[in-house]
Amino acid sequence: MPAGERLGFDIKRVEQELMAAKNEAVRTARLTVPQYAALFALSDSPGISSAALGRACMVTPQAMTVVIRNLEERGLVRRTRHRWHRNVLETHLTDAGRAALRAADERAVAIERRIFEEFTPEERETLRALLARCSKAIKARGGSAAAPW
Repeated sequence: MPAGERLGFDIKRVEQELMAAKNEAVRTARLTVPQYAALFALSDSPGISSAALGRACMVTPQAMTVVIRNLEERGLVRRTRHRWHRNVLETHLTDAGRAALRAADERAVAIERRIFEEFTPEERETLRALLARCSKAIKARGGSAAAPW
């Protein structure tokens, strides 16, 4: 397949542009994009487990463990044992974590707004549908280059 026909390149390019812009935006709050994503998810789901947080942020449990450890060392989150399930650690934002999230989100949401405003409501719906079809196509064969037979 010629390079000009490969849509994956275009999707990856836009994803990298988005991540670079968000990295720059959240850097002012001394956060990385994965840290920002974790704080953002925690603001919606206080007490979520590390594994669930990793799924919400689309990173491996191992990667989320590192993110949480760094946030905890900076005093942005605190972890406590669940009242009944002593093996489960719940993660919560601290006041400093909420302040860091507000500072980062103020700039990150501006990027999301620019993307949002670039499209009509119908175009946004179409874009989401097209991206969902891309996802479905990737998953159709497990994302691998399996033989067609």
